[in-house]
Amino acid sequence: MKRILVTGGAGFIGSHLCERLVNDGNDVICLDNYYTGKKENVWHLLNRPNFEIVRHDVTQPYWAEVDEIYNLACPASPVYYQTDPIQTMKTSMFGAYYMLGLARRTHCKILQASTSEVYGDPDIHPQPETYWGNVNPIGLRSCYDEGKRAAESLAFSYHRLHGVRSKVIRIFNTYGPRMAKDDGRVVSNFIVQALRGEDITIYGNGEQTRSFQYVSDLIEGMLKMMATPDDFTGPVNLGNPGEFTMLELAEKVIDMTGSKSKIVFMPLPSDDPKKRKPDISLAKKELGWEPMVKLEEGLKLTIAYFDELLKRNNR
Repeated sequence: MKRILVTGGAGFIGSHLCERLVNDGNDVICLDNYYTGKKENVWHLLNRPNFEIVRHDVTQPYWAEVDEIYNLACPASPVYYQTDPIQTMKTSMFGAYYMLGLARRTHCKILQASTSEVYGDPDIHPQPETYWGNVNPIGLRSCYDEGKRAAESLAFSYHRLHGVRSKVIRIFNTYGPRMAKDDGRVVSNFIVQALRGEDITIYGNGEQTRSFQYVSDLIEGMLKMMATPDDFTGPVNLGNPGEFTMLELAEKVIDMTGSKSKIVFMPLPSDDPKKRKPDISLAKKELGWEPMVKLEEGLKLTIAYFDELLKRNNR
C-alpha cells in the first residue's frame, strides 16, 4: 500500500483519480479548498478506511509523509480561472513550489498536471512536446497558461537541482461525469444546453477544433506516467488525437440527446486557440498508452450523468 497525496482531489479529474487509487488499495489523502472541487464528488469514498479528505489551499505549505504526490490543484475552465487571475497564478506557482518542496523532503515521486494550454494558439499541428508554444503572456488566459508553464519550469528545476523525481503531463480536453454543469467547458456546455432545449452556443464560426479524451483514459495515462523510471520526467501529452470541429461536436450532442436545440454563433473569446490536437507518439513509446474510449461512447456516459443531475435539480 502506498500513501498518496492528491491535490485538487475533490475536483472533476481529481475525484476520478482518488477513486481509482483507493480501489487499487492505496492510502489516499485528498487535498482541496473547494474553490471548484465539490465534496459530493468524493462522498462515496468517505466511508473507505484508506481515504481521507483535508480542506487546504495549496498556496500555503502542507506537510505529510507520502510516497507519491499528484498535484492537480488549479481551476481549469476559463469561467473559473479568469474570475480571479491572481489566485489562479498563485495556485499554479505556489502549489507547485510547495508540493515539490514536500516531494524533496519526503523523497517521493510527484506528478505535476500541466495543460495543452501551454501551447497557446499553436503554429504547429498536431502539437508535440518539443513545441514551445505560442502564448500571449499578458492576455486574459495568461494567468492559467503562464501559471502552468511556470509550474513545469519548477518541476524540471527541482529535478535537475535537487534530484526530485518529477513527472510532467500536459492534459488535453477531458470530459466525463462529475464535470460541473456551469464550468463553461464546451462538452458540458453543449450537453446541458441540449438537455434543457436551449440554443447551443458556439463561439466563432464553429470550425475551430478540439480533441476530447474521456476521463478514464486520462487516469490510466497518469498512473502509467507515475510508474515510469525515475529519470524520465516528460513532459508527455495525454489526450485523444481524434479531432472534431465545434460544429461537429454540437451536431453530435443534439443527435445523441434528441434535442430540438438550435445552434447560435457568438464572437470568439480573446486568445482562444483555433486548433488543438495532441501528438501522442511519446506517450505510446514511453508509457505504452493511448486512449481507448471513442467520443460517442464517452458522450453517452456523460449525457446520462448530466441528464440525471438536471432531473435532480429540476433542470
